[in-house]
Amino acid sequence: MPETPPEAKGPTASRPAEEMPLLVKDATALGPRLKSVRKDQHLRIDDAAGLFGISVDTLSRLENGVGAVRLDKLLAVLDGLGLAMLVGPKHELTDILRNLGEHRGERV
Repeated sequence: MPETPPEAKGPTASRPAEEMPLLVKDATALGPRLKSVRKDQHLRIDDAAGLFGISVDTLSRLENGVGAVRLDKLLAVLDGLGLAMLVGPKHELTDILRNLGEHRGERV
């Protein structure tokens, strides 16, 4: 997979809400975040798909939360966007997110 340009990695400082970790409970929760981060990085869907080594159809399905997508394709998109997946016990992750939000003065 081609390396994502450094200027296209990670959330921007102008989007603090997007920097907040997201607890994904279904496919429809993840898609909008992926699309938002991609657009913040000024990547068109076809350019992003090419950089991530996936089809435009696959990226579109991910962003819209429809259809099945292989895990390796999701991980390629997350990596390409400078994002990561964290897996752990649900109650512990919920507590971590709540504490992080309280630390930032936000309600979770």
